[in-house]
Amino acid sequence: MFLASKSTAQMDRATIDALITRMLETRQRVSDLIFITGKPPLVETEGRLKPFAMDAAGSVLTPQFIEELAEHIVGGDERLINDYNTSGSCDCSYSVENLARFRVNLYKENCRRAIVMRKLQSTVPTLESLHLRPIFREMIKEKNGIVFVTGASGSGKTTTLGAIVNELNQTQDIHIVTLEDPIEFLHQHGRAAISHRELGRDFPSFAEGLRAALRQAPKVILVGEIRDRETMEIALTAAETGHFVLSTLHTINAGQTINRIIGFFSKDEEDQLRYRLSDTVRYVVSQRLVPKIDGSRLLISEVIGNSLRSREAIRYGESEGKTFHEIIDAAKAYGWHTFDHCLMDALEANEVSEETVLLFCTDKGKVRRAIDLARKRRGGPEVESSSPLKLQVQTSPPAFGHGSPTGWQVEDPKQSAQDEQSAESAGKRRVIQPRTQAGVPE
Repeated sequence: MFLASKSTAQMDRATIDALITRMLETRQRVSDLIFITGKPPLVETEGRLKPFAMDAAGSVLTPQFIEELAEHIVGGDERLINDYNTSGSCDCSYSVENLARFRVNLYKENCRRAIVMRKLQSTVPTLESLHLRPIFREMIKEKNGIVFVTGASGSGKTTTLGAIVNELNQTQDIHIVTLEDPIEFLHQHGRAAISHRELGRDFPSFAEGLRAALRQAPKVILVGEIRDRETMEIALTAAETGHFVLSTLHTINAGQTINRIIGFFSKDEEDQLRYRLSDTVRYVVSQRLVPKIDGSRLLISEVIGNSLRSREAIRYGESEGKTFHEIIDAAKAYGWHTFDHCLMDALEANEVSEETVLLFCTDKGKVRRAIDLARKRRGGPEVESSSPLKLQVQTSPPAFGHGSPTGWQVEDPKQSAQDEQSAESAGKRRVIQPRTQAGVPE
């Protein structure tokens, strides 16, 4: 059986809500609550796990405790039970009234149950509150095509999409349909009309929900995550037929994003798919969270748009001198930027350390040189290179001869005399010029 019978459960909703409330109150900026057998409840804040003391110091969670907790969260939902039994995990939502909403993942761990609860923001983010760059305002001007926001789990992809949808909601008279698992941001109707739909509650699968959305007169469709070929196919079709599609993928940069999409399809479809992507992809946004000097985390991003060079790279693949990183680097004037650009800007603003920049950058050699220049402007020492290959440059010649370690050589008088005699004898040699025949050009 998936869970214990309700009749044997010893917890009620009030007990669970009280536990969650106490865990949230222990730290600021809590992102996740984790329940794993053999550990105390864990609170994640700013990317770091901290234990939560329960009844006694050193107390840990038991399989029975987690099973009862899961029972109350699932609430007897047959779809969730079936998902868990067939795939080993299931996703749902949970809320503590007047406090917080959570995206919950229940999964098997060593034949036992485990739970991760991701805290959802209570307020809808804005482009300003996330300090997103001006290029993000250019994205909302698009009328069709597809925008991918990519990154690792927990990097803020859904938050960025929420800010983009909020901007559309406040500035355009359109119908927006969101397909999510679960609904993370409840947007109040602004100038736009927004239809929030949740997987399992309002539609059976992303593919079915997206197919139905095409008949719901939307101008913008948000797909929480594209997980399979069928959903990707319908999303591309929607982008090709005049809809503006927003979605996420678990990839770390533009090149990997294109390869992941191609991986959904067969090899025979690759050429046609590359042409479709080059025509429909408007932007690829990749995100990371890096530690700041004050202990919090900073969102950095990489953005590539649609241009002749980027379309060519998508159609024919990356090559020497035509990588996505180089294309972005050359288009900085248009607002496109790499992770390295963001890191160097953060370093100039004293938000991150040099160690963080070198750890998270893409082109370490180029970034190290940029840090050297920044240090020179501030009058500090240069970055010490980690490479064992170093060029030793002498600033002045030594006063010793050819055998010196530096390679500087003092002129040998005998050798100079020999060189002069060789040059003199060469000047006395007779040179025979070839004859030319009349009427034949030389």
